[in-house]
Amino acid sequence: MLSIIPSLLKEMAQEAQTTRKMLSIVPSDKLDWQPHPKSMTMRALSAHIAELPSWVSMAVNTDELDFATAPYEQPVVNSREDLLAMFEKSYEEGRSELEKTDEALLDKIWTLRTGDTIHSATSKAEVIRMAFCQTVHHRAQLGVYLRLLNIPIPGSYGPSADEMGL
Repeated sequence: MLSIIPSLLKEMAQEAQTTRKMLSIVPSDKLDWQPHPKSMTMRALSAHIAELPSWVSMAVNTDELDFATAPYEQPVVNSREDLLAMFEKSYEEGRSELEKTDEALLDKIWTLRTGDTIHSATSKAEVIRMAFCQTVHHRAQLGVYLRLLNIPIPGSYGPSADEMGL
């Protein structure tokens, strides 16, 4: 039987490299910028990206998240350095918990809810993969924000147009 934990750890490490590159170019003086009134600020978006690896440890160590009893509190971020420090702490926490997890635990159901309203009930392994997908999704959003500010974008899965001189 194929073990999923080594595969998840490998993917987590690969995505962390790209996430570090993106967070390292977030301009500290543009954290309150947003491309549209309905869009998150760059501060909120990049802080969310930085904290997403902690969802791995949350999935491993809990059975649910109930927004009704655990409302979200935006972390304090005032600089690029704050973002990178938050990311490294979150990444280390998630990686460490995943490394010591029992494979069978990942089959247990984890629930996302707001009170009686269940948003999803999936295996803990699926929650971890969802956290990775959320990272990629929001990192792409951040890339658009940076592009709109004329900041060259690093490549994610190969060179970017900026790196190719296009």
